[in-house]
Amino acid sequence: MNQKKQNYTLPILVMILLFGMISFVTNLASPMGDVLKNQFNVANWMGTLGVFANFIAYACMGIPAGNMLQKKGYKFTALAAVTVGFVGVGIQTIAGLLEGNLAFGVYLLGAFVAGFSMCMLNIVVNPMLNKLGGGGNKGNQLIQIGGAFNSLMGTAVIFLTGIFVPKIVEAKISQVFPLMFIALAIFALGFIVISLTKIPENETQAKVATEKSKYGPMSFRHFVLGAAAIFIYVGIEVGIPNVLQKWLQNGGLNVESGAEAIASTVAATYWLLMLVGRLVGAAIGAKVSAKKMLSAVSILGLALVGCAIFLDPAISVNLPVFKGTSGFGLAEVPVNAALLVLCGLCTSVMWGGIFNLAVEGLGKYTEKASGIFMALVCGGGILPLLQNAIVDMTGSYLASYWVIIAGLAFLLFYALVGSKNVNKNIPTE
Repeated sequence: MNQKKQNYTLPILVMILLFGMISFVTNLASPMGDVLKNQFNVANWMGTLGVFANFIAYACMGIPAGNMLQKKGYKFTALAAVTVGFVGVGIQTIAGLLEGNLAFGVYLLGAFVAGFSMCMLNIVVNPMLNKLGGGGNKGNQLIQIGGAFNSLMGTAVIFLTGIFVPKIVEAKISQVFPLMFIALAIFALGFIVISLTKIPENETQAKVATEKSKYGPMSFRHFVLGAAAIFIYVGIEVGIPNVLQKWLQNGGLNVESGAEAIASTVAATYWLLMLVGRLVGAAIGAKVSAKKMLSAVSILGLALVGCAIFLDPAISVNLPVFKGTSGFGLAEVPVNAALLVLCGLCTSVMWGGIFNLAVEGLGKYTEKASGIFMALVCGGGILPLLQNAIVDMTGSYLASYWVIIAGLAFLLFYALVGSKNVNKNIPTE
């Protein structure tokens, strides 16, 4: 019997596009924290509330969105996600037209709604890419490719924010309108493309959604620990550049002018190295297991952050940066900052590795597991908030990176021990 092999190129491209949308909107929240801090004259931790609102939405929407994916399928969930994203960014844009505390509150509402969208998109993109790749190393490879585009968009939004907001002390939400308009256009384009694209659905989704079983994703130890790992990982990924940029903007650089632009470029370099790391991860993903990849980058990350904490900030190195009106060139930055930037190579492949290890062997529980997974992405709002609170209490930006050390130690444990499936007796078909 001749069976024509289905070509999944277009669905894969659509999923990769959605991966980029996630990063563009999510990463906009981090530099916007500095805008909020200065426009409304609030503490570091309050400036981080936009990031917190964006990520805490995952905790609220993760499981409902996972159920939506099971009952309605990938296409419906993706279309709903880009619609909600358009509304969320629209609300943030409106905040730029308002004044005072009302503007602050409306912006946080918009960040919260946009977080719903990012959660829903993540729930669609990760299991779909893993499925289209057939799981295993190939599935991990596709997630790494999507992650590379994710990093490219994340780098672009940080860099562009530095251009549109050259003086952070005078920053206002309205200055970031061009980026918000780009996000709105991406969502509109995404809705059209997804509407016209045939996306393969899981034929057993509706059946699984209504099935009653004494088992579920939480019955698997390696998934439970993987969900904890993703909570910690996203906090690490967001927290490293978030605090780094604040440190460099607030006295970490020994420059008379252009600190904002230099700090933004250094933070953008972190995301650029994530792009490089994910391209390498995609290239070797079919040959190197997710376990080995996650173990190696966790060890390297521990070494880099540990050195960044203990080395003297007076020691400086040259990094290529954008200096605002002076254009591109080399700038002296503390060696600690350079080491933290290099962590982008480590965090680059962690998401795909953790997801791949956590859902391996779950079978029919994968879609629901993805929803639980996304609920724990709220770590991206909680850990940076904790870091910034430590900064406010101690006056030391580098001291806050002990939170990152603890997180990386757990990820190493998960890669070496926690990721093993010890519940293979549970039926998954």
